[in-house]
Amino acid sequence: MKIAIGSDHAGYPYKEKIKQFLIGLGHDVTDYGTFSEEPVDYPAFIRPVAEAVARGGAERGVVLGGSGNGEAMTANRVKGVRCAVCWNIESARLAREHNDANVISLGQRMVSEETALEIIKTWLDTPFEGGRHIQRIRMLDT
Repeated sequence: MKIAIGSDHAGYPYKEKIKQFLIGLGHDVTDYGTFSEEPVDYPAFIRPVAEAVARGGAERGVVLGGSGNGEAMTANRVKGVRCAVCWNIESARLAREHNDANVISLGQRMVSEETALEIIKTWLDTPFEGGRHIQRIRMLDT
């Protein structure tokens, strides 16, 4: 799977760990930065991830920050992106099953590294349930 990834400075350490985790699982990962813990403005690194997913350059996207909230807000401004802030395995599972989330946002200050990797794995492995959820997703873009 082609996966775009990006973070601000507060999410940089997890971005690097998640990137290696994804590569280890056999995914093709494009890193949109940032590339250090030097303070940056998160939209500059998150929007390109969302745009890559929206245009089909990546099948999924992973964005990271301190809380993950601003990153999700940025990603969700791009039409066609359904970004979910996830803080545990259940939130990641439901984001895929019910919302067909194509981008996930994690807050490095909110979850442990181990939990972050479990969240990513669950999100990648969970299929969209379809059915009654399809109409709801269509409504997001109208």
